[in-house]
This record gives sequence, C-alpha cells and structure tokens, in this order.
Amino acid sequence: MLKIFRYLKEAGWPALAVIALLVVQAYCDLALPQYTADIVDVGIGQKGIEDGVPERMRESAYGRLGMLMTREERERMESAYERDEDGNYVFCGDKETRESLEECMGISMLALLASDAGNGIQGPEAGVGMNPDDGQILALREGILESLGDSADSAIAQGAVQFVQNEYEQLGMDLGRVQRNYLYRTGGRMLAYSVVMMAASILVGFLAARIGARLGLNLRERVFTKVLSFSHGEMERFSTASLITRSTNDIQQVQMVVVMLLRMVVYAPIIGIGGVLKVLGTRTGMGWIIVVAVAVIMALVCVLMAAAMPKFKKMQTLIDRMNLVSREILTGVSVIRAFSREKFEEERFDKASRDLMRTQLFTNRVMNVMMPVMMLIMNGISLMIVWFGAKGIDAGNLMVGDMLAFITYTMQIVMSFLMLTMVSVMLPRAGVAAGRIEEVIGTQAGVQDKEQTQDERLDDAKGVVKFEDVSFRYPGADEDALEHLSFTASPGETTAIIGSTGCGKSTLLNLIPRFYDVTGGRITIDGVDIRDVSQRKLRSLLGYVPQKAVLFSGDIASNLKFGGAWKAGESEISDRQMEEAAEIAQATEFIESKPEKYHSEISQGGSNVSGGQKQRLSIARAIAKSPKVFLFDDSFSALDYKTDVALRRALGEKTKDATVIIVAQRISTILHADRIIVLDDGKIAGMGAHGELLRECEAYREIAKSQLSEAELEGGAAV
Repeated sequence: MLKIFRYLKEAGWPALAVIALLVVQAYCDLALPQYTADIVDVGIGQKGIEDGVPERMRESAYGRLGMLMTREERERMESAYERDEDGNYVFCGDKETRESLEECMGISMLALLASDAGNGIQGPEAGVGMNPDDGQILALREGILESLGDSADSAIAQGAVQFVQNEYEQLGMDLGRVQRNYLYRTGGRMLAYSVVMMAASILVGFLAARIGARLGLNLRERVFTKVLSFSHGEMERFSTASLITRSTNDIQQVQMVVVMLLRMVVYAPIIGIGGVLKVLGTRTGMGWIIVVAVAVIMALVCVLMAAAMPKFKKMQTLIDRMNLVSREILTGVSVIRAFSREKFEEERFDKASRDLMRTQLFTNRVMNVMMPVMMLIMNGISLMIVWFGAKGIDAGNLMVGDMLAFITYTMQIVMSFLMLTMVSVMLPRAGVAAGRIEEVIGTQAGVQDKEQTQDERLDDAKGVVKFEDVSFRYPGADEDALEHLSFTASPGETTAIIGSTGCGKSTLLNLIPRFYDVTGGRITIDGVDIRDVSQRKLRSLLGYVPQKAVLFSGDIASNLKFGGAWKAGESEISDRQMEEAAEIAQATEFIESKPEKYHSEISQGGSNVSGGQKQRLSIARAIAKSPKVFLFDDSFSALDYKTDVALRRALGEKTKDATVIIVAQRISTILHADRIIVLDDGKIAGMGAHGELLRECEAYREIAKSQLSEAELEGGAAV
C-alpha cells in the first residue's frame, strides 16, 4: 500500500494543491456549524446581541456598572468607552478589550438586574451612599456565584444580554433591526464560506481526476514499455492474460483508489481532527461520547480489515484466471466446436466465474455490513447527544445552538471515520494491484544492452552470421536445449535448419535476434558479438518471419511497411518497395483483387485473411525492410507447392546479397539450400548439401524417406 502513496508523491504540485484546497474546504466546513449555533443562540435567542458588552450605554447605566466594578475594571471600562454629544457612552475598544470587559461587566449587569428586581442586592441608585471598596465588590460577586451554583456562567451570560437589551430599548434603538443585521451578517458569512467550500471541492475533484488519469497513463506507459523490453523468458513467466489484467484492471484499481485517497483519505483526518478540536471548544461536557464512538468505529474497521484483506489478495489472482480461461476459449472456439467440447469448456468457464463471484460476494457483503453498522453508530450517537444535551439545556448549562453544533461536529467526526473505513476496505485490493504492477515494472529483462555498445562496427554490415560453440538452456531447465553448435551463414547463401519436432530449430533462430541470450559460446555478425551491440541496431539488420504469422489491425499497407522507421506518421519504406515486396511474396494477386487494394482493412490478428495470405503478407513485410539477414521460421508451411516454388525463385533474386536462414519442416522447401543443418536433440547431426546429407546423415535420410518418393531420393543421392 505504500506504493500507492509513492504514486501520489510522484504527482508533484497538483497533489500539494489538492491538500491545500482540502484544508480550505475543511476549514469552511468546520466553520459552518458554529455559525448555525450562533444564528440559533444569538440571532434568535439573544435577538442579535452577541455578548454582554453594549455598543452604547446611558450615563446612568455606565455609572451604576462602575459602582459594582473594582478600580482596575473601572479603569479598563473608562479606556474602552467615550462619551458622545448626547451624554451616552460609546464603545471604542478593540476585540481584546471587549473580551476582557465581558466577564467583569457580565456579573455587574446581573447584580443590577437582581437589584432592580428586588432580590436584595442594592446598587448605587438603590440607596448606597458611598462607593463600595474592592473587597465589598468581590464579596458581593462571590455571594452571587454561590447562589447560582453550576449554572453561574450561563446565568451571567443571559443576564448580561438581558441588560444590554434593556439598555438598547431605553436608548430607543430598534432591536428588530439589530437582530436582522446580525442575521444578515452571519448568514452572509455562511454563504461566503459555502461558496468557497464549493469552489474548493470542485477544484479538488478536477485536480484529483487529472492526477488519477495522469497516473493511469504513466503506469500503462511504464508497464507497456517494460513488457516490450521483456525477452521470451519474462513473457513466459508472466502469462499474456496476467499482463493484460495488470495493464487494465490493476491500473484501474490503483487509479480509482488514488482519486479516493485525495478526496477522502486526506480530507477525513483534517475534518476529523478539526471536529474534535471544535467539539472540545464547545464546553458541552459530552466529549466522552466522541471517545466511545471513535473506539467502536476503530474496532469495526479492524474486524473488517482482518476479514477482507485475504479475499482482496485472492481476487486479483482469480481475475487473472478468469481472463486466461476466457482468452483460451475465445481464441480456440473453432477447435472446441470441432471436438464437441462446448459443455466441458462451459463448465471450466463457469468454475472460474463462480470462484470469482464467491470472492466478490464476500467483499460486497463486508461493505453491506459496514454501512448499516456505521449508520447505527451515527444514529446512536445522535440519540445520546440529544438525551444528555436536553438535560444540560434543562439545567441551564447548555444552549440549544451549542447542542446543534455539537451534533454537527460529531457527525463530521463519524463521517470522517466512515470515509476512512470505506477506503480501508478498498485499499488492500488496490495495494495488491499496485504490487502486481510493480512486479512487472521492477522485473529486469533477461536480455539487456550493455552500457557501452559497438553499434558503429555494424554500420556497413554485410550479414555474416556465425555460431561459435553455442549452447543454450531455458531458465529453470535441467538440460541444454542446444549444445555446442558451430556454423557460419554467409551473404548470398541460404542456410536451412531441419530436424524432428522439438529438436531446437526455432530456439536456434530465436537466439539470433536475442529473444534469448546464449548460455554458452557466442553468436557474431561480421565478427561482432551480438551482445556487444544494442538490440535496436541488431534487429534493424534482421528480417524476421515467425512460425505463426502475425498481422496487426490497420490496412495491408501499414502491415507491409511495419518494419521501416516511422517519422511523422510516415514509414521510410516507400510504396514502390512495398509493392515489390508483395510481388516477391506472391501476394500481389489477392491484394489487387480487393476493392481498396493496399488500403484494404486487416482485422485484429489478420482474422479476415486466409492462413496462406497471412503468411505471404508476413514474408512481404520482412522483404520490404531490405535486411542484411533473413530469418524464416517455417514460414512457407501454409503455401501450396506452386506458390512456394514461385516465391522461393523470386526471393532468391532479392536475397542474393543477403544471408538467408530458413527453419523448415518440408525438405522440398530447402532442397536447393547452400547448406542444410540437421538438428537432433539440440545437437548438429549433419551439415552439408541435400545430396551429401542423403548419403552421409542417417537422421536426414529418415526425414527424406518420410517426405520424398524413391525417384526423388535416388536423384538427390546421385547429386
């Protein structure tokens, strides 16, 4: 899973921008509940009066308050108020002064209200003839606080607001206007925060989508580039179906989770921690409810992770298996029908599908269990808050707005854990997918170029291919597939490789383009070890025709020009070279018969042309490249005798200055080869011309007897 966070690190500044925007969004989100509480408590309950520090006071009220304040407090109040032309006192202090005055003025205001109500507390206008000293004032306050008990803070705040309301009424101020102004001001701030939060959320979504899409693009490119560098050994290690799954499904999983990480996992801790700090700031005394909720949620997450993790790891393997079975069935459907194996293959597909279904059902059930349980926890927390909050309101220790804010903050905290839980269920699967992707990217290709190559030595290559005591063993095998092969294939000559099935003919040919590297000896071109030149340079000299002809979707022209270097969408192979190659490969007749000729469509894999046509196009593709060395891996097997003869005759003229190496099953294809190498169990059993081998090589003679008539054998032996 750390790999996924490393991908985020690679995103650079967009990821940092997302985090910054999420902080802004969280700040706005956390500010809104407090504004809601202020609207309920201050805007509605206190008619827009925010605290116990009046903006304006009559001279009499100012004097009475001063009589119930200590000398230091009076000096502080005197510095915060100025007398206007009407003889009233107007507040001119700053926010810090206001906060310092609120506490001392609040209890003094409560004392005056109690005095006016006849509760036995006498103020200056009630007959006290001289100013009380600080000791008397402090004793008076202590008595008030003792009489109020636990509800002292709430009673003082409410008494101060009531005093301010009465004072504003005495001054003739419109309290309705004061309330409206407060509601408009607070509502405007809420609207501004909401707009900023919405804009931040939109930008986060936009950037997260771009980061996810860019990550998917980069991963696909890296995986594809790495796979192209693989030798046959790595391709056999990773099955084709698995590589397809890793390039599509696995990358999609990582991409989706990265977007969720940016939008949820980064946001959730911010909103969760911020919510906890806000809850602690409400002073409701219900913080223990948050502790209980978090503990229950964490326990639930741990249980879900322990149950789901093994299944997510298994799921990707099952998807591989599903793709493998599907691919085998779809590519071999004609064989399946021919042998009436439909029922068996249906059962095999059904088993792979059901295994995947059972695992997916389990993970889906985990998600289905998680959501109701989380909702139960959320509703239970809401119920507890309302129950204990109502008791606090009844006792005068809590205001309705504070309880609403507490509920909102608590829901934000729970929702943050819910988001983390949702991602935590998906994260293991994405972690497995990321591991599978990194397994491909981190695999070192078995065939690599040296740091210092000798490409310049082959700039004017002639194409002399030489095997010098070459041996080869497949990775993990116990025995060599090829042992101590030595021969030379020269320009202007045709070297043929023949032998029984499984003797190593195709393996020998695959060593020349370095699909595998030799394990013993060396292969040279013009005296240069092919391991000392780059693979690009080496393969630019070769024209390779595989045993199984492969065509690519596009048209005939794009396939025939496939071997040329492409610049600005154009191949260096000209139309004339392409047409000449098609003519040599005996493909002109069927190409010209098509309505669009060389621009006729080729379906994926060449499924819309016959086997012989596909093979001829594959041969023409190699010829159009005009290589120094031609490699034909049993490339004439699908041709009829007449076409085979015509093609080889035309090919002889084209390749008179090139080296030709042919792997063949039919002796008729290689009768006129300059050199025939007979392989038997990975070793050279004979080497020479056709007639010479008939006389001296038993293995070749057995192959010839199985394919040629007595007359042909006698004629060949006489040569």
